[in-house]
Amino acid sequence: MIDRFEVEETNEMIEHENLDVRTITMGISLLDCVSPDLKTLCGNIYERITGRARDLVKTGEEISAEYGIPIVNKRISVTPIGLIGGTACRQPSDFVEIAHAMDRAARDTGVNLIGGYTALVPKGMTVSDRMLIESLPEALTSTERVCASVNAASTRTGINMDAVRLMGHVIKSIAEASADSHGSACMKYVLFCNAPDDNPFMAGAFHGVTEGDCVINVGVSGPGVVKRALEKVRGENFEVLCETIKKTAFKVTRVGQLVAMEASKRLDVPFGIVDLSLAPTPAVGDSVADILCGIGLEAAGAPGTTAALALLNDQVKKGGIMASSYVGGLSGAFIPVSEDQGMIDAVNKGAISLEKLEAMTSVCSVGLDMIAIPGDTSAETIAGIAADEMAIGMVNGKTTAIRLIPAIGLKVGETINFGGLFGRAPVMDVNRFSCAGFVNRAGRIPAPVHSFKN
Repeated sequence: MIDRFEVEETNEMIEHENLDVRTITMGISLLDCVSPDLKTLCGNIYERITGRARDLVKTGEEISAEYGIPIVNKRISVTPIGLIGGTACRQPSDFVEIAHAMDRAARDTGVNLIGGYTALVPKGMTVSDRMLIESLPEALTSTERVCASVNAASTRTGINMDAVRLMGHVIKSIAEASADSHGSACMKYVLFCNAPDDNPFMAGAFHGVTEGDCVINVGVSGPGVVKRALEKVRGENFEVLCETIKKTAFKVTRVGQLVAMEASKRLDVPFGIVDLSLAPTPAVGDSVADILCGIGLEAAGAPGTTAALALLNDQVKKGGIMASSYVGGLSGAFIPVSEDQGMIDAVNKGAISLEKLEAMTSVCSVGLDMIAIPGDTSAETIAGIAADEMAIGMVNGKTTAIRLIPAIGLKVGETINFGGLFGRAPVMDVNRFSCAGFVNRAGRIPAPVHSFKN
């Protein structure tokens, strides 16, 4: 139960510390929508999504009004389309028709985004998977709310370098197809290693095949709350620091638990997980980089940054699992550049580089997220960056990802503006030495020896 004291604390966090429920995400299975006829398949998908999610937005708004808790986004995730489109799709443009059906359903239900335009290819690609991947430039530029992802590696299977190499070219193509906005369509796509089945956060959300017919997942964000708490223990020892973060994460997760249970009850849909991820926004004071500075760094990127981030990520998880029996998704600290004003400032003053961000991804919840790179970066270099990130995830048994935006027409030091929660990103320098001889090898990198646990 949520008692009066917790309600008062929650109100304080909302009013002064930027606490919000970032998203209520309804996961919807499309497995029984399969049809060999493309028109029928698209119709089935539209009817399933709109039927299940017709009250999602209204319910979220009602809960927000009743409890005074901001619920920023209402979203939908669906079964990976690569798994259900193969019987009906004969060419990449057929998959684009499915993307349009998803987009119409998202628009008609009123949700902000819909995820699940996804291929799962950590070990190999089917013909269907390849067609979906090749359709991404058109699918993402011709739809408004569709988000896409590809899982190309895992600890158990290794890294599918054929998929990684292909994605280097596809990311370039997505950027070029949206050149009028400097490649901004890339912000709706993420490449994963060890993608979780129950992630409510876009652009990587999809409804895993291990999930039920329909489920409610909630994502909570509270960088501002943690930052404010750390201001009260400045100069204290590590034990006090860790306890403060852990207790704050507990309080934030309780808010997500409340919203998730209420949404589950009102929609008559099973409750899945609460994802406590410190997902920043461009708002001043809502920054993971500022938390790192509160821990004692002059700027994000200074020596000690990776250690400070590891501490933060671990204590957030420990606090979260005490607050809810069903913590899942990513749950930890996000370090997107464009969505975090502190990260933007660190890049602009030279405190943080792409290589340092890569090191930080070994201990955070995701990876190289919302990072703008020069528009003339080669497909092979993009694939090499992706391979490095996949390797970090594979070897460490954790989720990693990339969401890179080749900023067409922009050079290092210039800025691309996305607007809203996506913020703005300074274009970061990329190592210009070639990795083509490496990424152009065919096949896959084998799984690490410690993956053999049967």
